[in-house]
Amino acid sequence: MFKNLTALLKYRPLIQAMVVRDLKARYRGSVLGFFWSFINPLLLLLVYTFVFRYVLPSRQPNLDPYALFLFVGILPWTWFSSSILESSNVLIAGGNLIKKVMFPAEVLPIVNVLANMVHFFLGLPILVGFLIYYRTPLQFSELVWFPVVVLVQLVLTLGLALVVSALTVHFRDLKDILSNLVTFWFFATPIIYSMQDAPPIGKTFLNMNPFTHLAVSYQELLFYPGNFGHYKWLIALGFASVLLFLAGYYLFNRLRDTFAEEV
Repeated sequence: MFKNLTALLKYRPLIQAMVVRDLKARYRGSVLGFFWSFINPLLLLLVYTFVFRYVLPSRQPNLDPYALFLFVGILPWTWFSSSILESSNVLIAGGNLIKKVMFPAEVLPIVNVLANMVHFFLGLPILVGFLIYYRTPLQFSELVWFPVVVLVQLVLTLGLALVVSALTVHFRDLKDILSNLVTFWFFATPIIYSMQDAPPIGKTFLNMNPFTHLAVSYQELLFYPGNFGHYKWLIALGFASVLLFLAGYYLFNRLRDTFAEEV
């Protein structure tokens, strides 16, 4: 397994080329092209802001401005959820490539996660614009943790993507189950509500959700600056994410010989 894992370093040019190809193909023929990377999270933000600010208004003053609170959580969640859902079909869709003897199948879910990470980065200027508009007093001494949060999310997402992509080849129903599971996962994560407002028993369950600690970390760095006390949870999640990635790659490596037959 570790031999194949280290061999991934040799495929960096291939991964880079396929990420660029994926980004170009995603918006090929679209009038707005890459601008959809900005528009999609904004549209999602408008929908949730309308529902939870005007239809079901929040009374918690600690969530104002609510649009900024939402955007801080929705942007990384979109990267995470899109990567997981798309990974469930990535090996099946790339069957022609997998059947080639020398093609490393793990490149496909990795490219999928990295392409969605690029969309996340493209959405960051909009988030910065929101921070400037609302005059959020960021603590630059804490912002050094921001790349750490992104890195932990990347490793966690890669691990889950490897597991999902490998299992879906053999269990096609998993793709349909995932769409409902991801919806439940979203509402079980403090993105449209604050972790602070959850009851004690609710916090116990929320702490079992790995994305909770990513969402809270983003919020404490960007929405509640000067209050980054979640770093211990983040570090623990980082170690757990590395273990998940290794376990996911082990599972993927064990099943790789059966992919060509199933796709």
